[in-house]
Amino acid sequence: MGAYVLRRLLLMIPTLFGIMAVSFVIIQFAPGGPVEQFISELNGKTPLNAAVTGSQSGDFAGPQEGANNQEGNNSGYRGSRGLPPEFIAQIEKQFGFDKPPLERFATMIWNYMRFDFGTSYFRSISVIDLVLEKMPVSITLGLWMTLLSYGISVPLGIAKAVRDGSRFDVWTSSVIIVGYALPGFLFAILLIVLFAGGSFWNIFPLRGLTSENFASLPWYGQIFDYLWHITLPITAMAVGAFATTTLLTKNSFLEEVRKQYVVTARAKGLSERQVLYRHVFRNAMLLLIASFPAAFIGAFFGGSLLIETIFNLDGLGLLGFESVLRRDYPVVFATLYIFSLLGLIIGLLSDLMYMWIDPRIDFESRDT
Repeated sequence: MGAYVLRRLLLMIPTLFGIMAVSFVIIQFAPGGPVEQFISELNGKTPLNAAVTGSQSGDFAGPQEGANNQEGNNSGYRGSRGLPPEFIAQIEKQFGFDKPPLERFATMIWNYMRFDFGTSYFRSISVIDLVLEKMPVSITLGLWMTLLSYGISVPLGIAKAVRDGSRFDVWTSSVIIVGYALPGFLFAILLIVLFAGGSFWNIFPLRGLTSENFASLPWYGQIFDYLWHITLPITAMAVGAFATTTLLTKNSFLEEVRKQYVVTARAKGLSERQVLYRHVFRNAMLLLIASFPAAFIGAFFGGSLLIETIFNLDGLGLLGFESVLRRDYPVVFATLYIFSLLGLIIGLLSDLMYMWIDPRIDFESRDT
C-alpha cells in the first residue's frame, strides 16, 4: 500500500509538468496576449486621457511625438502604432515578456512548486488571494451539487433497480430522461422566469450567496438566507448530474443482482435487504466511486460557469473564463495547476476508497 501511494505521488510530478508544458506551449501561439490587451485598453482611451496618462508616467509620448515614432515602431504588436518602442519594452518587462519563453516557463514551474502563484496582471491582487476570494461560491455550488447528486440519486437508483420494470421505474425514468435532456442553463432560465421575478412569482433572489444584511441576522436567519439564495442555482446544476448518477446506480445494481453470488446468498436464506446492502451494494458502488473525482472537479470548477453567469455568482468558473478572455496568464495557469493537482489527489483517494470498499482489489500487485 505504502509503495503504491508513493509511486502515485511521484507520478503526479511529471503529470503536472506535462499539463503545464502543453498549456504553456499552446498559449504561446494564442493571439492577443496580455501586452496586446494592455495596448488595446490604452488605445481605447481618448487622446486627452492618453496624453494625461503619458505625462503622469513620463513614458508615454503625446499624440504628436507618438506620430513621429510610428515609422520607427517595430514592436510587432497590433494596435501599437503611435506608442514609442521604449514604452512597449517597458510593458513587456512589466508582464515578464522581456525574457525567452523557456526561462519564463522554468520560473513559473519553480514558483508553483513553492505555491507562489504571483499577482494578477489586471486586478492588482495576488492570485492566491483572488482564488480564495472566489472560492466560497464554487465550494457552495460544487459541494451541494455533489451531495444532492449522490444523496438522492443513489437511493433512487437502488429503488429503481429493486423495482425494475414496475410503474415506479417507468415514470421515474421518464422524469430522469427529461431532466437529462434539458440543458442546465435552460432549466436555470426557466427557474428564473417562474420563481425569480420573471413572469410569475418573485420568491428567490438572483444575486450573491447572502443578503446585504446577512451579518445582522441571527444564526438561524443566516442559515435560511444562505439556503434561500442557493436554491435556484443548485437546483439548476443538479438536474443533469441527478439523472446521470441515478441511471448509473440502477444499471450497476442490476448488473450485480444478476450474478451468481447473489443467487447463492439468497439460497442461504438471507433476506433481500441483507443481500442488497451487505453484498450487492459494495460491488455496485465501485463504478460510482470511479466517477466521483471527475464529477466533483467538474462541478467544483468548469461545470458552474454558466450557472454563475446566469445567477450573478462570482466564482472560480467565471474567474477562469474572464481570465482566459483577458489573457491574465497568472490566473489562468495558477487555476489550471491547482485544479490539476486537486484532480490527481482526488484520483488517488478514489483508488484508496476502492481498496477500502473491496479488499480484493490490489493496485500494488497489479503494478508489479
